[in-house]
Amino acid sequence: MADGMSAGDPGGTLAFRKTEELVDPQPLRRRAPITPVAYGTIVIVGGGCYGSYYLRQLGRARDAGALTWHELVVVDRDPGCRAARERSQRETIVTRDWKEFFADFLDAAALDPGPAASAAIVPSPLMPHLLFDWVVDRARARWPERLVSIRSLEHVPDVPWQRASPDGATYYVSFAEWMCPINCIEPARCPATRELRGWTMPTAITRHVSGERARGHVIEGPFVFHCTHRAYGVGMIDVSAIVDADRAIRELGEAGPAEVLVGTMSHCHGALGQLTIAPL
Repeated sequence: MADGMSAGDPGGTLAFRKTEELVDPQPLRRRAPITPVAYGTIVIVGGGCYGSYYLRQLGRARDAGALTWHELVVVDRDPGCRAARERSQRETIVTRDWKEFFADFLDAAALDPGPAASAAIVPSPLMPHLLFDWVVDRARARWPERLVSIRSLEHVPDVPWQRASPDGATYYVSFAEWMCPINCIEPARCPATRELRGWTMPTAITRHVSGERARGHVIEGPFVFHCTHRAYGVGMIDVSAIVDADRAIRELGEAGPAEVLVGTMSHCHGALGQLTIAPL
C-alpha cells in the first residue's frame, strides 16, 4: 500500500479534503530563502507516492540552497517502497511500522530535547493521528494505575467541514469546502477562492477551547502540532512542539486529573484528539 498505510486503518487520514493532484512545484523555486534553514534530522512519514515526492522536493530545495539537514530518514514498512527504489544514497530508509518508529524516535527526543530543537517531521496525508497516539501511549506508560482514555469531543468546532472517525477517537476538521491539491502550501491568497485566506486552524481550535471553558468544560490546550510549509511544497512539524506538549501533559497529570485537546494541523486542515487522565 502507498506510504506504508496499514490495511487495518479505517480510512483515518489527513488527506480527507485533498485530491491526489500535485501542483507544478516550479514556481516555488523562486521563493527559496537566501539563507538556508538548517535541520538536524528530518523524518518523512511513508516512502510511497507522497513520501517519494517529498524526498525529491527536499533534494531540490537543498540543491537550491533553501535548506540543509544532517540526516534525512524515510520510514515505510515496505523495503521496496518507491523512495527506496529512487534513493540517492543521501538518505536513510527505515523499514518499520510508523507507530513503532515514532515510539522510539520521540521517546529519545523527550529524553534528550537538545537534538529535537532542530528536528522535523514531514507528515503523510494518509497517516493516522500518529503524534496524538504517541502522547496517549506516553501517558498510559507514565500512569499505569490511572485510567487514561480518549474521549469524543463534547462540542464540535465551528469550522465549515468536519467529520469524526468511525471509532470517535479522531475528529477531522477543515476550512475547505472544496478539494485542494495535496501539496498546497496554504499561501496568504487561497488558490481555490483566489481571495486572501482569512483563517488558520490553530487559532480556530484555540477559540474552540476557550468556548468550551466558557461552557464550564475544564479542558487544557490545545496542544498544536502545526504543519507549515518550509520549502518547495514540503510541510513539516517541529519535533520540539511534540516534546513540549508531552512535558506539559505530564505536569498537568502530576497535578491531578486532566483533560487535554491535541491537534495535528495545518492552516486549513486538522485532526483532533481529546485525552483524559482520570484521578489518582
